[in-house]
Amino acid sequence: MDMEKLRIRQQVLLDHLRPARFPKVSTDLVASVCAAGDSAAYERSAEFGDDVVIVAAYRTPICKAKRGGFKDTLPDDLLAPVLKELIDKTGINPNEVGDIVVGTVLAPGSQRASECRMASFYAGFPETVPVRTVNRQCSSGLQAVADVAAAIKADFYDIGIGAGLESMTVNPMAWEGSVNSRVEIFKQAQDCLLPMGITSENVAERYGVSRQDQDQAAVESHRRAAAATAAGKFKDEIIPVETKIVDPKTGDEKPVTISVDDGFRPTASLSDLAKLKPAFKKSGSTTAGNSSQVSDGAGAVLLMKRKVAIQKGLPILGVFRSFTAVGVDPAVMGVGPAVAIPAAVKAAGLAIDDIDLFEINEAFASQFTYCRQKLELDPEKVNVNGGAIALGHPLGATGARCVATLLHEMKRRGKDCRFGVISMCIGTGMGAAAVFERGSAVDQLCNARPIKDHTSLSRDAR
Repeated sequence: MDMEKLRIRQQVLLDHLRPARFPKVSTDLVASVCAAGDSAAYERSAEFGDDVVIVAAYRTPICKAKRGGFKDTLPDDLLAPVLKELIDKTGINPNEVGDIVVGTVLAPGSQRASECRMASFYAGFPETVPVRTVNRQCSSGLQAVADVAAAIKADFYDIGIGAGLESMTVNPMAWEGSVNSRVEIFKQAQDCLLPMGITSENVAERYGVSRQDQDQAAVESHRRAAAATAAGKFKDEIIPVETKIVDPKTGDEKPVTISVDDGFRPTASLSDLAKLKPAFKKSGSTTAGNSSQVSDGAGAVLLMKRKVAIQKGLPILGVFRSFTAVGVDPAVMGVGPAVAIPAAVKAAGLAIDDIDLFEINEAFASQFTYCRQKLELDPEKVNVNGGAIALGHPLGATGARCVATLLHEMKRRGKDCRFGVISMCIGTGMGAAAVFERGSAVDQLCNARPIKDHTSLSRDAR
């Protein structure tokens, strides 16, 4: 059976499945060449009121832990401003929010849960709005957004907030307590305890990622982040935070407003990075210069059903299309995006070539470079405004930060950008990815013509 007959057969089946409340449209259609590319076939109608959409996404600046703009800012004071901005900018009644889910990694669970609840009160939410935390390590912010999207899709509530928070100043990476002796007989369990830098070295060695390739990726990340900042591209997503800086010598407090990321280095060069010694292994290639920065920051995303957004007259920034989390070898945990991205794209009914932009967390240049090469991605589509090597990686906040960065960039690009992907590797050997569609991309097909002769239709379709 040729492709045209298969297409017609599929159209017949779709007609049988169409709900009665949706008007029947002509099935006498045949595809013709469309300048919009293959993704034009992914037509969506505004009638799909149960779509989960994003109407706002904001983040704080990302600052260097222990020495950056948020070194004296408490975690709850990072989260509160982005939560408040969602309400202030959209004008929704905070009582209507069904849940606030916050991705966070390093803080003790019960303490951070309390801090997030406190932050919701600072932001003006009433006691009736619940708050919880979620921890899937580096993907926690994206997991929070996915959890809220799933709850909305399941009709648990119509409006929710997925957020992310990390203060690596307050809560540095550390193992507390003893390690179970059983790990000695389970190699993969042992590998869950490997320092992240060693997993980076494993990726570089196993897949042949050179030191020069890693340094080049780092330089490009800084160059793009500096260019995006200079062009004002982050202004729509960053919420200035009023806080304080404490002089470590005198203890004097100075009020400040932090409005710009402070980790990127516009003058980063290959020659400078080449001077850095390996940070985790004497003969290795992973350095402080080609690894993500230890950072502080927060982000928040407001999601709701499409029909609710339309009723409220809110502009739709993006549509949540799919989410996938996968497991990989803990010894090379950085390869996670290379497995998660194809799975998430397939779940959205798309192909890799349909994706216009990618935000892939640059935990290490080794794994970022490997994943980009493995999936044969166009470098001009990936981290176009820089990534975690330049901007920083506040673990629990990174996923929410990426949602804000991706959707605002897709909005700027308009019709030239329909689908975007966010992905990251996850400590202990996992990967996560999500597919988003640009909010204003709901367009009717315009590349079809009527069929006058029905001789090619199967008997049951005549």
